Amino acid sequence: MRITSLHLYPIKALRGISLQQAQITPKGIKHDRTFILYEVRSQSSSEPPTLKKMQLDSHPKCALFQQQIDHSTHSIKVIHLPSNSTLTIPLEPDISTLTKIQTDLHGSTTQAYSMADPYDSWFSAHFNIPVKFIYIGDGKRPVLGKTLPPLPPLSTAPENKGWFSYLTGSSSNTKPNDGPYITFTDVAPLLITSESSLKDVSNRLPEENRPMPMYKFRPNVVLDGEGEQAWAEDYWAELTVSHQHKLAMTGNCVRCISLNVDYETGKPAEGEMGTVLKKLMKDRRVDAGSKWSPVFGRYGFPLDEQEFIISVGGEVEVTKRNSDRTVWDWPGL
Repeated sequence: MRITSLHLYPIKALRGISLQQAQITPKGIKHDRTFILYEVRSQSSSEPPTLKKMQLDSHPKCALFQQQIDHSTHSIKVIHLPSNSTLTIPLEPDISTLTKIQTDLHGSTTQAYSMADPYDSWFSAHFNIPVKFIYIGDGKRPVLGKTLPPLPPLSTAPENKGWFSYLTGSSSNTKPNDGPYITFTDVAPLLITSESSLKDVSNRLPEENRPMPMYKFRPNVVLDGEGEQAWAEDYWAELTVSHQHKLAMTGNCVRCISLNVDYETGKPAEGEMGTVLKKLMKDRRVDAGSKWSPVFGRYGFPLDEQEFIISVGGEVEVTKRNSDRTVWDWPGL
């Protein structure tokens, strides 16, 4: 197989950025989902406000924001497409100038950093709700499911040893701890999808609605699926990129109503495109740990001890397969 596209989402839930090359770190593509938006909800005058994560399923207007990276200024440019209003955000803010804030995403908590105004005000105005814009900084969200590999974060890994050494037991000094850590990705550093499976989804739609766009599945890495049947990825246990870089494939990606969002209107799609999730529920509820949600794509962890580069066109091989599907077990999801 070969990589056909790569995608980066610096701000979670907004439109992705297509890449020709991607720098892979232990936390996935560098800068992926390092920012997140929360809706500020006031419960009562006597209680502090609560923060509700903003994702496409609950806030479909997220689809109306385009992201671009300006490498010359090391910044993110966000464009609100309906108004053409823009906001420039530092790609790596100075956390010493920011206020710490506790966040919770899918039950995985970490201390992050509030970006405050003018960022909060800009997003609040375009969503028409109170919004808080947050940066992960040096925050560390723990991975919660048992099916995800119990890897130590690099900061506490044995000297000169990485995650792969930990997994294979090649380090006699390795001790179990509470790693690994992720950014504001849902449950793992990488999401990999296959065009073979996308074709199966497209075939469920009337001809005038084909092909189903891959961007609605919000992957990081898309493979052409050459030599693999549709849904073969359900059983992938390990991929090897460019004959040397290992990815542990650890869990299925279970899907929600974000698949039905119309990216042009920022609303649930009308007609057949608003029924994609329902169509997949007919035969893709194949994960015993999440019996009401259909599966499309697979989560992965980089196993290399060092960061590396992958590119569109790069060769990918399935080097390990499971005999049975893994079972979703992230608590509370």
